[in-house]
Amino acid sequence: MQALPAVVVKHSVTWEAEPPRQCVPRRSLGTRVKTGINIETMNNTYRLLIVYLSASIAVSGLSSNVSADEFSSVDRDFTLKVLPLLKEKCLGCHGGDTADIKGDFSILNRESLLKGGESEDAAVVPGKPEEGTLLAAVRWDGLEMPPKENDRLNEKQIKVLEEWIKSGAPWPTDSIQEQIRREEASQEVTADGRMMRTSGGTSSEWTNRRYMEDELWAFKPVRGLKTDTSGNQAPSTVIDTLIQSKLETNELAPAPRADALALIRRAYFDTLGLPPSPEEVEAFLSDNKNDARKAWESLVDRLLASPRFGEHWAGHWFDVVRYADTGGMANDYERSNMWRYRDYVIRVFNNDKPYDEFVLEQIAGDEIADQMASKRLGGDEKLLAELQSSGQYSPEEAEKIIASGFLRLGPWDNAMVTDDEARQIYLDDVVNAVGQTFLSTTMRCFKCHDHKFDPLPTRDYYRMYSSFAGTWMAERPLRFVDSENRNGFDEGKAFVEGMLAFATKEKDKILGKQEEAAKAWYEEHNLPYKTVEARKGDPDDKKPPRHVGLDHVEEGQLKVREQDEWIWKRNLERYEPMVQSVYNASGTKLAWNGARKLRVPAKRDTETKLVNFILSGGALEAKGDQVGPGVLSVLGLPVSSSRSGSTPPDPYLLTDSLEGRRTELARWIAHPENALTTRSIVNRVWQYHFGKPLAGNPNNFGVKGAKPTHPELLDYLAADFVEHGWKLKRLHKAILMSQAYQRSTQHPELAKWKKTDPNNDWLATFPVRRLTSEQMRDAMLSASGELNDESGGLPVMPEINMEVALQPRMIQFSLAPAYQPSPTPQLRNRRSVYAYRVRGQADPFLEVFNKPNPNDSCEMRDSAAVSPQAFTLLNSDSITDRSIAIAINIKKNSVQPVDQIQRAFHLILNRAADDKEVDRLGGYLSDMQKYHEQTPAKPFTYPTEVTRSLVEEFSGQTFQYQEILPIFQNYTPDKKASDVDAGTRALADVCLLLLNSHEFAYLN
Repeated sequence: MQALPAVVVKHSVTWEAEPPRQCVPRRSLGTRVKTGINIETMNNTYRLLIVYLSASIAVSGLSSNVSADEFSSVDRDFTLKVLPLLKEKCLGCHGGDTADIKGDFSILNRESLLKGGESEDAAVVPGKPEEGTLLAAVRWDGLEMPPKENDRLNEKQIKVLEEWIKSGAPWPTDSIQEQIRREEASQEVTADGRMMRTSGGTSSEWTNRRYMEDELWAFKPVRGLKTDTSGNQAPSTVIDTLIQSKLETNELAPAPRADALALIRRAYFDTLGLPPSPEEVEAFLSDNKNDARKAWESLVDRLLASPRFGEHWAGHWFDVVRYADTGGMANDYERSNMWRYRDYVIRVFNNDKPYDEFVLEQIAGDEIADQMASKRLGGDEKLLAELQSSGQYSPEEAEKIIASGFLRLGPWDNAMVTDDEARQIYLDDVVNAVGQTFLSTTMRCFKCHDHKFDPLPTRDYYRMYSSFAGTWMAERPLRFVDSENRNGFDEGKAFVEGMLAFATKEKDKILGKQEEAAKAWYEEHNLPYKTVEARKGDPDDKKPPRHVGLDHVEEGQLKVREQDEWIWKRNLERYEPMVQSVYNASGTKLAWNGARKLRVPAKRDTETKLVNFILSGGALEAKGDQVGPGVLSVLGLPVSSSRSGSTPPDPYLLTDSLEGRRTELARWIAHPENALTTRSIVNRVWQYHFGKPLAGNPNNFGVKGAKPTHPELLDYLAADFVEHGWKLKRLHKAILMSQAYQRSTQHPELAKWKKTDPNNDWLATFPVRRLTSEQMRDAMLSASGELNDESGGLPVMPEINMEVALQPRMIQFSLAPAYQPSPTPQLRNRRSVYAYRVRGQADPFLEVFNKPNPNDSCEMRDSAAVSPQAFTLLNSDSITDRSIAIAINIKKNSVQPVDQIQRAFHLILNRAADDKEVDRLGGYLSDMQKYHEQTPAKPFTYPTEVTRSLVEEFSGQTFQYQEILPIFQNYTPDKKASDVDAGTRALADVCLLLLNSHEFAYLN
């Protein structure tokens, strides 16, 4: 056919039948179609022919110079919405891998959609959305695509596909799509949302993706108040003004101020994690009558100055950073001296160290310490190397190295994985921990691909990954500093040495028998004897069998004793001047037993250039673009803002030298204009005071996280926090002094409040919430007078349920030694924050009351009430022991039953009992005394050894061995029922009843 000149058709055309597949109309059915020539009249046959031809011209790309304004809305919707949706939801199974297309159905082109899959039922019938299989599948009507619930299309996405099919399912050419994308990319804001400028995704569709304004709240700069609301007002007044504004908008009146008794209990538990003493309650109630505001402010100041403050708030931090004293996984060995990081955090909160410094020290403390030391040593590299080897840093430098223990907190074990995989596991964990902890960003969501919902490209993930590429774990030598408590070192070391000596003795006994048999074998074969180490590389016919002379029992026992020896040797490091930290190197060879022992090599590789890549799908084998160390580009905060010197070509790249990467990253995170960092920490502090955060997901400020209920308040707190030196105690005081914090938990218009604000988002009342597991335990110890308030030092071993303590706990090749509590009540009854935390063995009391597992960051504790909690509080040995201890404490100064009951109320519930309560509990006390006089208690005995059974891995046969429990040979137990008289047991029952009350467990 001869080529026709361009024409303009000014007539409406209706398709009589589906056009040829290669002719894709660019407009809806029945619309007007333009071409290039004037023709005033034309018969119907030629009219239809011209329309077909004009459509073909469009498809072939000959009209690629058409103005972007002339693209149809359907073309735009296909290019910007439909095609990206098909790729995101379907490409993985239907066209991404052309060699493996599920169901023989591809979404790569229009022809495939019209043809359908192996069933040959068309997925799309142009103009008829109800006839194809595609919409039915995504609606989960007969078919279920995508098959995972989390990947299902929402109603809005389904509507996009439906409208496209209704419009004839057009599929514009690649050139037209590219023009549409270019035009779209030139506009920052459109009706479809805002385009965020980042370092760029792995596809142009992702890079040019748009987001609704309310989805981007966390990535925008912190805004000051739009009005003069703050002025010279106290921050607590501004807090109340902003909360009151929300209440008025929602036509809610605030609850009145809580009574003084509720307030002092609330303040003590919120700041110290402990209850007030009866004397402290009495003094505050008296002061409150004279001048309520002055009494309250004086109380708040006193509590914030207490050393108990840091102990409590460090516990919140440990939930987020996953603090534990062991490494977890198959080799749950102790991380010796991890307690030094724990005590560092407590000191930080007590001393009110600026939060930006706290961030810097945890991410790059070792680098900063070396920078300080180098300056102090005049830049002498040899002296610096000697200092690194000896660990004799100055106290200030040592503090910063201890802080870098943050980078060692995640579970890690390199057993049964390659070095590269073990390395990747560690770096992925660190990147995610830094993101969640400091930036409230879940980094794992864009490790394998560009983020599905947030403007976070996978390129930025691997830039952050590269920032830690030179970071290696180690137990480093580091002097103890004067602020660190070293009480109990001698006694603890003696115990560990005793356990090590026993394991070594038993191991040597078995090895002795084995080597006697080995010598006989060598003699029998006329060969010179070789030790176990010397003969390892010999061929099998030149050396005796592996466990010559041993039966399966002894083979199994040998592995157990070897493992015990490793464990106790590791535990001995607890008393050495060492610290869990990191060092910088271009590369190193991981020790095969990295979970047990990691050291800084004598000679570090600092010359090899580090090279990192985007790893497609997170796979080490799928290297994409090369990347350098960098930061999250979405914030628009260049590294140069936190770095002195010239601006790099890419403003979001860090130095590519080995030293200083983490320091630059930390300075960027702790920059006053980093909106994620500042919002993150003030949101967490608010959450722990009110039981719920202002922004609903403290670890995830992204699209899938709950948006702030009070965005202006969140930004005000963040801005004020930075403006006043990043001081946390000032922030605490501002919150505590607000009327919102001091409100009653009871609303005067209860029905209206429940209907209008069932989740208490607008804070008309103070939320009722349960004490944490640690608060409950510490409160009971406080009531019994047993609480040892010594600060810092070695972790202690509280007495736990004996079945749990003695239960077998697997560790590779063997069983871990049984849990043995600290030998005296004074040691055992320290605050819960000082308790030894084993990843593979949780304290059953703390666990049942929802203390989180330390393997994952916990943004907010679950406070669900479940039946095991009731059984634990009523029947467990630990609670029985505490109730007896409280009864003993009461009887020291109270003889009469009425006085004893009143004292029990003051110690446990922090208030006096009323006449009705005294009367009822007086009768109960009398009844229980009679019962106990007739029912003697049975004494409790502790075991001094336990028999273990295991299966020998090679023979498959069972063997047994004895484990010693020497701690119980000279053990001072808590007082048991058999140790006290009937009257004390009866009073203990009264105390037990109060410990099981709602009033004890919940904070009003």
